[in-house]
Amino acid sequence: VPGNLGCYKDHGEPPPLTGTSETSNKLTIQTCISSCRSQQFKFAGMESGYACFCGNNPDYWRYGEAASTECNSVCFGDHTQPCGGDGRVILFDTLIGACGGNYTSATAVIYSPDFPDTYGTGKVCYWTIQVPGASQIHFSFALFEIKDATDMVELLDGYTYNVLARFNGKNRPPHTFNISLDFVILYFFSDEINQAQGFAIRYRAVKDNVHQTKIPMNQTISEKINEQANLSISAARSSKILYVITTSPSHPSSSMPGNITRKCGNSKKNFAKAQSRWTIYSLTALLILSVTAIVAKIFLHITMRSHQIPSATETEDSSEVTTAGEIWSIFYQPSTSISIFKKKLRSQQDDCNPLVGN
Repeated sequence: VPGNLGCYKDHGEPPPLTGTSETSNKLTIQTCISSCRSQQFKFAGMESGYACFCGNNPDYWRYGEAASTECNSVCFGDHTQPCGGDGRVILFDTLIGACGGNYTSATAVIYSPDFPDTYGTGKVCYWTIQVPGASQIHFSFALFEIKDATDMVELLDGYTYNVLARFNGKNRPPHTFNISLDFVILYFFSDEINQAQGFAIRYRAVKDNVHQTKIPMNQTISEKINEQANLSISAARSSKILYVITTSPSHPSSSMPGNITRKCGNSKKNFAKAQSRWTIYSLTALLILSVTAIVAKIFLHITMRSHQIPSATETEDSSEVTTAGEIWSIFYQPSTSISIFKKKLRSQQDDCNPLVGN
């Protein structure tokens, strides 16, 4: 029978369970369990088909364990159930067949009300399964015998009460399934008409191992904090450098973070206008300088020639006069400067970078 704790020997006084005891010619497993549960006992045991023992002592095994076949004497109240044997007690936990309960252990089996008897009519039962730290709970049905679509088993989110799964006589559950919660409520409902064997569902909580970064023994916490701060500063600097690179005019405008095409277009237009104005101003200035240089050159040439025309008397003494000093002429070629200036402007006309000035 599912849920039994085993078959144990009974050598008389004291019996394996030292609480209360009674006999009945209508004894079944559930009648004995219900009687012990109502008296707040944890364990229930049946012997010889008609005797029921209750107790809380954990040393029920002190006389030794017997083979399960030695506890196959039928119950007087139900000949399909085993109720121990002569000098042999079959033990059960009184949670079996309870209508509701609270479970916090990592694994357990929950049975339908009155199990292993058929569940009664008009049952409304809740079982809470809460395992702190569990990432998910694995469920598997060892038994599922529900009469019709009205009787049902539901699994609810323990925090929100949302229905996660619903099973009945027409919608049978899979053999196994998982729920990614640490708090689940099991709900059972039966109508006023039909009865059936019920269910037995086993759950097993799964806990994930949290891997944490360990600080070496020779490294203090302050050093670890400083290291993380340095990494953060390096990351911030790297992000700044990366931003300058990505905003280079050599990249397409679509790849620039925070780029506004309209603004760049307007800047290009304004820069082109400014460029044309400065080009005109520069050419005008160069033209004025060129004219000034030519006029100065002519004036200098005329002045020097007037000084070089000697008189008749001076010609005769020319042999005595030393040769005049050498005259230097400065030739200015504005065309070269103009071509260089144009080349510089041509290389900058498409530059939309705010770091490059006019």
